[in-house]
Amino acid sequence: MVCALGIEGSANKIGIGIINDGKVLANVRRTYITPPGEGFLPKETAKHHREAILALVQASLKEAQLQPSDLDVVCYTKGPGMAPPLLVGAIVARTLSLLWQKPLLGVNHCVGHIEMGRLITGARNPIVLYVSGGNTQVIAYSNKRYRIFGETIDIAVGNCLDRFARIIKLSNDPSPGYNIEQLAKQGQQYIKLPYVVKGMDVSFSGLLSHIEELAEPNKRRNKRKKPDLEPEPEYSQADLCYSLQETIFAMLVEITERAMAHCESNEVLIVGGVGCNERLQQMMRIMCEEREGKLFATDERYCIDNGLMIAHAGAEMFKSGTEMPLEEAFVTQRYRTDEVLVNWRDD
Repeated sequence: MVCALGIEGSANKIGIGIINDGKVLANVRRTYITPPGEGFLPKETAKHHREAILALVQASLKEAQLQPSDLDVVCYTKGPGMAPPLLVGAIVARTLSLLWQKPLLGVNHCVGHIEMGRLITGARNPIVLYVSGGNTQVIAYSNKRYRIFGETIDIAVGNCLDRFARIIKLSNDPSPGYNIEQLAKQGQQYIKLPYVVKGMDVSFSGLLSHIEELAEPNKRRNKRKKPDLEPEPEYSQADLCYSLQETIFAMLVEITERAMAHCESNEVLIVGGVGCNERLQQMMRIMCEEREGKLFATDERYCIDNGLMIAHAGAEMFKSGTEMPLEEAFVTQRYRTDEVLVNWRDD
């Protein structure tokens, strides 16, 4: 049995989780929320994490009813992510490791999502759709690696949704993507948008530019300096959100289905913050049922960035004999999923 504490802080959420042999003992988290129309900057996000992290460590130990001596390993997010927030987690993890005299392990953020999803849902060897603010990947496991079959060639799906929420000034509380999802439920009219799938890869930047012009038609006309043009049609925010979701999610379903066919798999696991979206889950479930497959997904406790996923992936690494010297306990903004040797899986 391995009891692990995990620290996640790669973006605007700082979370601490404790897990003991697959049993969830604590999962606490705080989110840095900015005003409507604004994103989160690395410096301010790191400041938020610094102010919150020590209280969260104490809260997690209290919730788990453990002492530091009960832990076997301290884990932190090594990357990918924003450097200043990542450094907050890494520095605290290194300090706790030395203070408590516990081994230290750096965990790949993406692998943490995958392993947490597998644990919670019981999925054995699924095609993984990893969708978040910073990543969009279709992944399959093979020969000790999580292989990337397809990915975004520009911005991530969550980033696309977040940026559109800023354009139309939606609240960032609890998250821009959630507020787009709620507004999309009121949509009545589908607006045709660019649908860009290139083999197994997807592109969202052109789609975002196009829908921005639809959301702000006057701005578009002023850019072109042609006042004699016919007035641009105006669309409701609800219709724009509905059309954006339908288009983006159809693209993701297409490349996921293609990966299922290639790997002859009948399981799909959705992980990452965008994986909480009920419409995405509904569309993916329909596709899976048509292929006599099964969809696995989790709720916001485990989809959204959390320390528990880092604790669980770190515990799996620790059990497999992985070690990390203190001098290698750094962070990296670019740390691809397929760089990690998955030596804890035997299948």
